[in-house]
Amino acid sequence: MKDFISSIIATHNQPLQTQIQAHLDDLIKPPGSLGRLEEIAMRYCHCRGSAKAAIKRMQLFTFAGDHGITQEKITPYPSEVTPQMVMGMAAGHAAVSVMCRAAGIDYTVVDVGVANKGFPEMQGLLQRKVAAGTRNFAHGAAMTAEECARAVKIGFDLVSGSNADLIGVGEMGIGNSASASALYSLLLDCDPEITVGPGTGSAGSLLEKKKRVIADAVRMHRAAWDRSPADALCRVGGFEIAAMAGAMFGGGAKRVPVVVDGFIAGAAALVAMRIEPRVRDYLYFAHASAETFHAGFLQAEGIRPLLALDMRLGEGTGSALAMQIIRQAMECYHKMATFSSAGISKSI
Repeated sequence: MKDFISSIIATHNQPLQTQIQAHLDDLIKPPGSLGRLEEIAMRYCHCRGSAKAAIKRMQLFTFAGDHGITQEKITPYPSEVTPQMVMGMAAGHAAVSVMCRAAGIDYTVVDVGVANKGFPEMQGLLQRKVAAGTRNFAHGAAMTAEECARAVKIGFDLVSGSNADLIGVGEMGIGNSASASALYSLLLDCDPEITVGPGTGSAGSLLEKKKRVIADAVRMHRAAWDRSPADALCRVGGFEIAAMAGAMFGGGAKRVPVVVDGFIAGAAALVAMRIEPRVRDYLYFAHASAETFHAGFLQAEGIRPLLALDMRLGEGTGSALAMQIIRQAMECYHKMATFSSAGISKSI
């Protein structure tokens, strides 16, 4: 993965910050009165390396993949739901595709590991399948190192090849909350009892079984894990999680911010930040998911998301909403009048 991250640089630039702040303070408003929108604009310009950076095009990728851990019967829905949802997303019927269409966000769903033989050619659907689902991480590694690297590269290449000024990522895959919970447990040294939640709706005895299965798997992998984030990803991750991490590396390498959706995308972000801490500068965290432990992850990493709407759908829905806020912040930054241009006095 070193090739993917070698060009990522830290974003902070003091002369640029002074220039951006001067413009923010010259806008016809009381200083700081746009609140976090000013912080968002500041960060965006830092990411792009210019006080004149603007958002002309937004693009969101939903990466889809299936998980062998579902063989343990820990989810209320079978893996057959994943290809059905992928088809619905590409056809424009899913929540994320509806949101993107309304917001003018270019939308693509990407098959990186759905457990089927393939899809018919459809507009809005890219087929980049590494394999038909991961292996069951309750009994061994979910992916080989080569498979994982291929999935990372898919995400990296899609963002590198995009001409969007703002990228969003999301996911789809039955069983991926189990992978995300296991990743949080390994990388943050947490008990699965607190990282495992309902996901697609596990409750009661099914949720207790999910916790036991993941706890046993995490215990097994901890014994052999080399303590690297890349090895953790291979052991308990998913193709769509690896692809999202690759997209984040691609954003950092291209100096294009990436908006991270919720609980599962957050696990991909954790992997990416542990592999290369500088990538964090390029990430906006969309929202605080209602999924168990997402708030714990955000707190542990000192991250303040843009929204808190009690959502836990995934797909990239939180990213689609947050991207509109970021765009509004940049519209104000560029299109509001300034005291200087309007000839208005800043003080009495």
